[in-house]
Amino acid sequence: MPNSNRAEDASVLTISVPICRVSAETVTSRNDLVAVEEPLEIRLRVGGTSHVVSVTMRTPGHDVELALGFLFAEGVLHDPQQVRHVHHAKDNVVCIELQSELDVDLRRLERNFYAASSCGVCGKAALEAIRVEPRFRSQNGNPHLESSVIEQLPETLRRAQTAFNRTGGLHAAGLFDPTGKLLSIREDVGRHNALDKVIGAAFFAGQLPLENAILQVSGRASFELVQKAAVAGIPVLSAVGAPSSLAIELARQHGLTLLGFVRSDRFNVYADFGRVRELQDTAELAGNLYIVDQ
Repeated sequence: MPNSNRAEDASVLTISVPICRVSAETVTSRNDLVAVEEPLEIRLRVGGTSHVVSVTMRTPGHDVELALGFLFAEGVLHDPQQVRHVHHAKDNVVCIELQSELDVDLRRLERNFYAASSCGVCGKAALEAIRVEPRFRSQNGNPHLESSVIEQLPETLRRAQTAFNRTGGLHAAGLFDPTGKLLSIREDVGRHNALDKVIGAAFFAGQLPLENAILQVSGRASFELVQKAAVAGIPVLSAVGAPSSLAIELARQHGLTLLGFVRSDRFNVYADFGRVRELQDTAELAGNLYIVDQ
């Protein structure tokens, strides 16, 4: 397997376009930076045969991590040693070649040919293919988090979003340690792509499961983000937006702490409140919606 995919070049994340800015008083012409969105074709080569497994709209950069994270989250890859070779073509194609002796269930990857950047599971060909059973599960309830740490995560992530600062048009996923230290961050037009890149980097480095990490995302908490977090062994998912009902159900099923509407002074806990230190002795809150407001 190669060392790592090429470093992210800030110039490929944004592009300058001419615009007209209209206000109540003036109309001006200027250039503006917008986020780049391009298709990425992910191919899987098994036993000498190449298969197109996904075409997703994404922001260029960390494409190999995106492909590896996607295949891991889909339950196809379990170990970096399964990967024989990675070819990253310049024409928006990443080909992951597996060891020849591996037997891969390609039915898990049955999707419609195109998946929009805003939707990771809407391209699934069959409902039963949506769920991926995680191989990891936290057994000890770690990590234990202070409310003050949780409340600072969105702003720390926001300050680290260099491309978002220039365009306002990119999602982000970041991994933190229990003290609130940012460990890694990836940006993309698709929130599920940003998380795949984070997971792919950890997969490549042999760091899975991420059993002591906190995942902070810039948008809402969807079913697929919870599933990807669970598959990677991430015990805590924090979002600035709302979770869906299915995301809450899945988080409770897999013992994942799910936080939503996280702000500098409050947040909601939707699943597994025991990891929040202030709530550990509040048994009567079990199964309810928890609002921490200091």
